Amino acid sequence: MDENLNTELGNTNAEQSKADVKKDALGLWLSLKIFLIELLDFRHDTDRDATVAAIKADIPFKGATVWILICSIFVASIGLNANSTAVVIGAMLISPLMGPILGIGLSIAINDIDTLRKSLINLSIMLVLSLFTAFLFFYIFPLNQDNSELLGRVKPDIRDVLIAFFGGLALIIARTKKGTIASVVFGVAIATALMPPLCTAGYGLSQGNWSYFRGAMHLFAINTIFIAFATFLVLKILRFPMVSYANSKRRKNISRFATIIALAAMLPASWSFYNVLNETRIESDYTTYLKLEIEDNNSLWLRGKKMDPVNKLITLNFNGEISEATKSDLLNELKGYEYLQDFSLVINGNQNRSSDKILELYDLAIDKIEERETTISNLKMEIDSLKLDVGSNKTMMDLSVFSTLSKDAKIQFTDLRFFGYSKMLTSSDFRTIDTVTVVRTQWDSALTDSLVSLRVDSLKTWLKLELDVESLEVIGK
Repeated sequence: MDENLNTELGNTNAEQSKADVKKDALGLWLSLKIFLIELLDFRHDTDRDATVAAIKADIPFKGATVWILICSIFVASIGLNANSTAVVIGAMLISPLMGPILGIGLSIAINDIDTLRKSLINLSIMLVLSLFTAFLFFYIFPLNQDNSELLGRVKPDIRDVLIAFFGGLALIIARTKKGTIASVVFGVAIATALMPPLCTAGYGLSQGNWSYFRGAMHLFAINTIFIAFATFLVLKILRFPMVSYANSKRRKNISRFATIIALAAMLPASWSFYNVLNETRIESDYTTYLKLEIEDNNSLWLRGKKMDPVNKLITLNFNGEISEATKSDLLNELKGYEYLQDFSLVINGNQNRSSDKILELYDLAIDKIEERETTISNLKMEIDSLKLDVGSNKTMMDLSVFSTLSKDAKIQFTDLRFFGYSKMLTSSDFRTIDTVTVVRTQWDSALTDSLVSLRVDSLKTWLKLELDVESLEVIGK
């Protein structure tokens, strides 16, 4: 009996312990949930009226805003021309393009047809003016060559889509906060980069390069649509009040129109997202395929490559002959990549650059190098010989000059008993070196000191004329 009682008590305690554990776990989960909600919830810090007023105030495009846009386009175009990232960033910060884009997202979210119309009109005017300004600049100052700042805006990828979307989220969240966070606004302006694509599109127009124009406008459209979509999404989550109309029929028509506009914008955005994502995946598989299957294979020497995603064709050009077995192996490996399975592979070898031919050319190059080294050695010997001859001739020339000079000096100055002549190197500042002509003399001992001084001055004047020198020292006694 006691044993049964103890067993029942043990079971009761175990069940109680389990219940207590479940209760504690539930309490921990509820505490964690409350903490996360409080951490992530930004609805309580939203100023709806101020947000709507601020966005609407940035939509109009006239007066100072027009000139700010023109100046920012010029600055961005100069930055692209000079390939200067810092200048391009400066243009992004002063650009007023963000206002109408946020206005589009706001108007669709709150069913405000008047704001939507104003936003679309102002954005269209900004777009046309920006393209015309960039076209004018690059028509007058065309690029010498396509640089990295320009090429980075002609082919959008999945990263540009994500940057535009999350940048738009950050911007509208900052806008809805009580007291706009200016640093966030500036950061989004830099990250989403609305100005450079328009400048690149203007460059494409000025040069008749339609692929550049299409790529840059595609990037601008991605940025615009996803910033507007992020704005729409956040305002819907925050439950901004819908604009009310006295006429219920008008309200319904406007609601339908806004919905159609939203769908019309989101469908191309979704299609762009899918295409860009697909292109990114293809590019990633293509890069990996080249790295693992070709570049890491020491027996293959890739000379050129090209991928045509439209026609789904990859062309590889190799140095040397490529066997059928190697071609088959490369094709089979290609089929193992998910996004390259439908691609065709064209492999071209170069028989004239086979290993035997390369060795032959190598031996020929070595022979030519040895021949050139022998020629250089002979030339060095001839140069050394010529230097010796020149030195000998110079010495003979100096002796001839001294002999003539000493005889003329004795004729001019009969009291002269000794005459010496040399060139001396001097340095007054220990950095530069000067050459000074030095003459040493000895005069008749019967002459007084004053007469010797006069004779030395006369000799110095005569020697300067004879030798045509400026720096001359005469030492005599």
